[in-house]
Amino acid sequence: MPVVSFDRVKSLPRVKMAASVATAAARLRRAIRRSSPWRGPSCQPLSSVPPSAQAAAVRDAFLSFFRDRHGHRLVPSASVRPRGDPSLLFVNAGMNQFKPIFLGTVDPRSEMAGFRRVANSQKCVRAGGRHSDLGDVGRDLSHHTFFEMLGNWAFGGEYFKEEACSMAWELLTQVYGIPKDRLWISYFGGDPKVGLDPDLESRDIWLSLGVPASRMLSFGPQENFWEMGDTGPCGPCTEIHYDLAGGVGAPQLVELWNLVFMQHNREADGSLQPLPQQHVDTGMGLERLVAVLQGRRSTYDTDLFSPLLNAIQQGCGAPPYLGRVGAADEGRTDMAYRVVADHIRTLSVCIADGVSLGMSGAPLVLRRILRRALRFSTEVLRAPPGFLGSLVPIVVETLGHTYPELQKNSAQISNLVSEDEVAFLASLQRGRRIIDRTLRRLGPSDVFPAQVAWSLSMSGDLGLPLDLVELMLEEKGVQLDSAGLARLAQEEAQHRARQAEPVQEQGLRLDVHALGELQRRGVPTTDDSPKYSYCLLPSGGYEFSACEAQVLQLYTEDGTAVASVGEGRRCGLILDKTNFYAEQGGQASDRGYLVRVGQQDVLFPVARAQVCGGFILHEVVAPECLKVGDQVQLHVDKAWRLGCMEKHTAVHLLNWALRQALGPSTEQRGSHLSPERLRFDVATQAPLTPEQLRAVEGIVQEAVGQDEAVYMEEVALAHAAHVPGLRSLDEVYPDPVRVVSVGVPVAHALDPASQAALHTSVELCCGTHLLRTGAVGDLVIIGERQLAKGITRLLAVTGEQAQQAREVGQSLAQEVEAAAERLSRGSRDVVEARRLSKDMGRLTDVRATPTWSCAPTPPPSPGSVPLPVPPWMLPVSPQHSCGAPAGQLLVICLQGRMVGMVSSLTLLVPAEAVVWGEGKGDGLLLATGCGHRCDAPVAAAGAAGHTEGAAAACQHCHPEAGNGAGCTENPGAAAAALRGAPDCGHSFH
Repeated sequence: MPVVSFDRVKSLPRVKMAASVATAAARLRRAIRRSSPWRGPSCQPLSSVPPSAQAAAVRDAFLSFFRDRHGHRLVPSASVRPRGDPSLLFVNAGMNQFKPIFLGTVDPRSEMAGFRRVANSQKCVRAGGRHSDLGDVGRDLSHHTFFEMLGNWAFGGEYFKEEACSMAWELLTQVYGIPKDRLWISYFGGDPKVGLDPDLESRDIWLSLGVPASRMLSFGPQENFWEMGDTGPCGPCTEIHYDLAGGVGAPQLVELWNLVFMQHNREADGSLQPLPQQHVDTGMGLERLVAVLQGRRSTYDTDLFSPLLNAIQQGCGAPPYLGRVGAADEGRTDMAYRVVADHIRTLSVCIADGVSLGMSGAPLVLRRILRRALRFSTEVLRAPPGFLGSLVPIVVETLGHTYPELQKNSAQISNLVSEDEVAFLASLQRGRRIIDRTLRRLGPSDVFPAQVAWSLSMSGDLGLPLDLVELMLEEKGVQLDSAGLARLAQEEAQHRARQAEPVQEQGLRLDVHALGELQRRGVPTTDDSPKYSYCLLPSGGYEFSACEAQVLQLYTEDGTAVASVGEGRRCGLILDKTNFYAEQGGQASDRGYLVRVGQQDVLFPVARAQVCGGFILHEVVAPECLKVGDQVQLHVDKAWRLGCMEKHTAVHLLNWALRQALGPSTEQRGSHLSPERLRFDVATQAPLTPEQLRAVEGIVQEAVGQDEAVYMEEVALAHAAHVPGLRSLDEVYPDPVRVVSVGVPVAHALDPASQAALHTSVELCCGTHLLRTGAVGDLVIIGERQLAKGITRLLAVTGEQAQQAREVGQSLAQEVEAAAERLSRGSRDVVEARRLSKDMGRLTDVRATPTWSCAPTPPPSPGSVPLPVPPWMLPVSPQHSCGAPAGQLLVICLQGRMVGMVSSLTLLVPAEAVVWGEGKGDGLLLATGCGHRCDAPVAAAGAAGHTEGAAAACQHCHPEAGNGAGCTENPGAAAAALRGAPDCGHSFH
């Protein structure tokens, strides 16, 4: 079911209804392709239908209809935070939670496997990613970032087109009482390019239900053929449209309900094959349906939004909402109403479902939504401080009965919104002044400088998102230098790519001559102790103090010392003191911005800080002239710093947990961390087993769950060096040295008599850390590989990323178990075997390639007897001796585990030992594999003497192995394929 897009409103030209159906349909098709959103004014009713159908009653009527009249099971809405689906930022359609059913990967032992006909109202968010309405919200009367999708589903052929169309027609015309003559139907008109015939079955069903041919339209694949993705289940869809005009003048159609009939599967080569089981997947936007039933031209005029709009008017004292758009909306007041009302709904739902405000992925999109709402509420509506958070109870009152998680988390939502509001308002005011000041310097035809816009966006936690900068300029009729902005974005992307791995960068650096000159002049080294000036607030957030400093020296990009730098230049900056953490000890550098004291409106973004001989060199982009002697104030990017603190504390807990699980001889060999992830190298006597990794994670999670205090204190190096159990690296430490202790005060931990350092994490460390372990949230090891003999590299994520990784792993494990269950039934049906083989190949292909590696499995020689199954392999169904022609053997390799995620599926098959069928060569081998140096599917297929090896090789991007595996003439093909050998010289089957 496609997401109901609120921009798919069709304004149709005047048509003589007496003309032929073909002529009318052609003109209507052209008009629909020129669709435009609903236009204002919006508050005029569509017809004389009284607005008596409350939204809650409309939703309940939908669910009751399918449950009571047609035996559907009601299932709750899934969280808007996708679980086990990293391809989505947010759940954006009702079908998302049922993907395992559509893909055939549902665990046969799960509750979902028993679903036959279900219905629900699904919370959906369209912001970020491929399908985003964020930039359009407020500009018209129909777009939303959050909406509810009413849907009904039939799985496995429970019912299909006739029943689905009949149910939809019955609900709309009999239950909701929509006049039949206001409804139009579109259906799939075929696609000759790919050999798809028109969906005449759906057309005939609608005709039999009484829809006249004059109100039926046929369209091509762009409008009426739905696909889940580049591959997977798909099929024709039929849409029900509502005529806003009601027969007065030209029809004005708006899509109301979409019924998708999944009957095909899009293969990797682009071809379409029939699905073994057909499904029905429908979706109808609640907001749009309520607008129709309440006789309103805009979804914002319904009772889903009117309480919010009233509260906005009362709280801000703004003029009443009139539903105007475009030029008629003077001052964009009505646009601001729509933005704030929509965004507070989205914020409330997302935060209640566990999406936090952050700096990447969905959390970053959510922060953009919050700041967009704050900008409109404060600048346009003149809202008082704390206003946005006061709207949360209105959302809870409107939606909380249906989605109780809103009621449960109401206070948390309000607090998070209010906290970020305080942090952003100062930046918003500063950004407005900077923009106004810059505009006064521009000529009438000048474009807004990209460097200024970029400096605002580069300010980190206190900066303005670029989309807001562009919107603010658009309101003033000023064009942004898009080309320059694209260039700066590309440079930043390249810069960050170089920093993805901790390779020492040779950019702005102080060489021996520059350092010698500083020493000769008696310039003092940088005092960076202010980097530790932060505290934990009662709310659980952190406050980072600003730092005032003096510019002591400036450097150009080539390292030349200068007294000043001009506008737009990248330069190096030496200060007498700083609160920026310079990259060292494996922790990424801080970033943020600085301003000149007394001139807060000019921001100098700081991209990086590095230590050079005791001097902290700041890499700065100067939007204006900067001189030696200037007094500046430094601000770190709070979100970036907090991410580093979270990962660094997690590194200490991981180091301690490894020693607890593996023994005191385990030693750290290095680490690197940034807000995105952490990397940890450890010396071990043997490779780590999945059980050991699970134990390590468990120890870390226990410490996190206890929310222990983290103590930090500087002590004499001589005092710290002899403490039993103290963790340190083989590097030079300052004296005094900073000691970080978890759960135990430093003085007590350093007391040799206490032995406390043996029972908790105590390390020498100059990095920045959390003040309590609970903020780590969670830790998941997502990768493990051998760098060298005895040295293992671990990759891990924390917090929200860790929870997502855990869910993805659990999802894949369930899919593997479901596939194993299907395989164990031992079906001899060739069609079923081919489908299962394809499904299992998909399991290995759809997941990202693991960043770790496993030792390759030695290839079995042709005709050999299977080796004993190692303990880390799981046999499904009996093993067979050489030559036994019955049954099958699936072996799941759990090496390189990731929180239950299977990193590879490997079928070890000796030549001709395991086949599918009664005799050698006449059956179908089921094989799959991924993650090893050898390619298990093609090798196994070749070993069994089947040509499917070629196809499997093609699927896994190993054509050379396919030439060997698919070649039945060569008895050594299996071994060649396992070795990854080149073309064996025979034809590619």
